[in-house]
Amino acid sequence: MSASTKNKKASVFGFFWNAGAGLLKLTSLAGAGWILYSNLVIDHAVPLDNALLGNRISLENDLAGKVNIYASETGTGRPLVLLHSINAAASAYEMKPIFDHYQGKRPVYALEWPGFGKSERKAVRYSPDLYSRVLNQFIESLGGKTPDVIALSLGSEFAARAASLRQEMFHSLVLISPSGLGKSRGGRNENQTGQLHSILSAPLWGRPLYDLVATRVSIRWFLKKSFVGEPPQDLVDYCYASAHQPGAQNAPLFFLSGSLFTANVLESIYMHLQVPTRVIYDQDFYVRFDRLEELLNNNSNFSASRLIPSRGLPQFEMLDELTSDLDRYWDSLSK
Repeated sequence: MSASTKNKKASVFGFFWNAGAGLLKLTSLAGAGWILYSNLVIDHAVPLDNALLGNRISLENDLAGKVNIYASETGTGRPLVLLHSINAAASAYEMKPIFDHYQGKRPVYALEWPGFGKSERKAVRYSPDLYSRVLNQFIESLGGKTPDVIALSLGSEFAARAASLRQEMFHSLVLISPSGLGKSRGGRNENQTGQLHSILSAPLWGRPLYDLVATRVSIRWFLKKSFVGEPPQDLVDYCYASAHQPGAQNAPLFFLSGSLFTANVLESIYMHLQVPTRVIYDQDFYVRFDRLEELLNNNSNFSASRLIPSRGLPQFEMLDELTSDLDRYWDSLSK
């Protein structure tokens, strides 16, 4: 190899080395700048109005602290319990159309999972077991009344787990766009998700990292995936406010690490559930339904209804169709 060729190669290597080092410096500076911006500029105590009209009641959980429940008890008949999904900016606002529709017709309760909405956001270990036990604790407080329960997305896994533990306390389940019906989860084991959560939640960058996925632009982008049309501005605004509360990052970082998903939930919970259960679905950017037919064929307690076109939040775009299906389903259970 000639000296000139060696010099050319050395020059090219030097260029890419210097470019890479420069890019790393820029990335480090950008990261440091965002950490400073998150800590010094972003408001983490944005005023948060009530998500729903009605009274607010609470229960005290030994681990999670105060759990917020919106209650409208002016109606008659069997109680209806609504459970929102789990994401970076979740709250009972996701269930507002259903709550408003049934308010005054029957007792309606919308529970906010620990770590979200106006529930306490303690720095504790959030898990599927914690959420399912909180739900059962609330249902026990209804004084022996067995409710119809509607759960959204990942909240469906928690509701199904709760019903598998205390099936006598549930009259029925409705799972809107539930997770856990796609292809079998290989995924991470508990040690891996725990390690990932430790990395994500490091004191230096845990909150700034969460702030990246909780900007208005990010929230609107994620919500748009769940709507055929545009997401309502009031939903975007409430999500933003809910995501900018003290401790708002605590539960979502467990979600982002994968710690809140149940491995093989289809085989371990859904297939053995003895409570009448309705799955409402169509298309969803975040979950799949590849194994729904398998579930329907193997557990006669399950039925399904497809609301077309919807993308995971039919209560906002197909409320009439959704509530008509719900009413027919509940009527069928009384015959």
